[in-house]
Amino acid sequence: MVITCLPTPAASAAVLEAPDGVLAGFGSAVASGSAGSGPKIWAEMSTTDHHEVRRLGARVEAAGGAAIDCPVSGGCHRAATGNISIFAGGERDTFEAMLPLLRAMGRRILHTGPLGSASILKVVTNYLATANLVSLCEALVTSHAAGMDLATTYEAIRISSGNSFVHETESQVILNGSRDINFTMDLVCKDIGLFADIAAEHGLPLELSPVLVDVFADGAARYGEREWSPNIMRRLEDATGWTITAPGFPAEIVDDEPEVAGAEVVVRRGQ
Repeated sequence: MVITCLPTPAASAAVLEAPDGVLAGFGSAVASGSAGSGPKIWAEMSTTDHHEVRRLGARVEAAGGAAIDCPVSGGCHRAATGNISIFAGGERDTFEAMLPLLRAMGRRILHTGPLGSASILKVVTNYLATANLVSLCEALVTSHAAGMDLATTYEAIRISSGNSFVHETESQVILNGSRDINFTMDLVCKDIGLFADIAAEHGLPLELSPVLVDVFADGAARYGEREWSPNIMRRLEDATGWTITAPGFPAEIVDDEPEVAGAEVVVRRGQ
């Protein structure tokens, strides 16, 4: 089994298709008879382009292996503790062969369908997280402008219908001032760009998506591609001259949920 978890589709392609890469190794194992009795599996855990996953997956299958895309979601603080969600796209038998490992690596494992489906859903969820981040920045700045205490504002959002996972994590490091969520603007640009590509491929007249692409392209140009993504707040801070921080918030998020065994998420189906 080979697992890749890399920042770009090009990086994964290089690892698989180099002369001494994964595909060459799979092929030589079959030719020499040293492949063993179990399946040779390439597990793509990167956030990547679903077309590229399928292209590389076809090459893996041609080399005698099986492919599955299984990106993770939930933030780096949860990845560090294994409290992470994993989407898995591929044939059911490949998924079941991978499931014991996925249960050890994560907590909620969802079989999303055929190869590439997990990559689509991963960029969909990252798009939603980005939309939430930008709207939270605007909400915090507007609350400050209206004279609201920002710690009280945080709690009001947390206990309300406006609450979200992004608020409970990224709003805290925004208000601390560290802005350290261990995720950078270039990665956001890649992910929402992949989402925009899917929408464009299907001719969808989206309105919010192009705005988010422009906002983060501007943020990366101003502050650097490797700036922490919650520092998109700086665009509003620069425009107003305000610093949107409050005492009492952590510099980084630590996962303190109790450890439980990983399990497959069963999709609810109508009768």
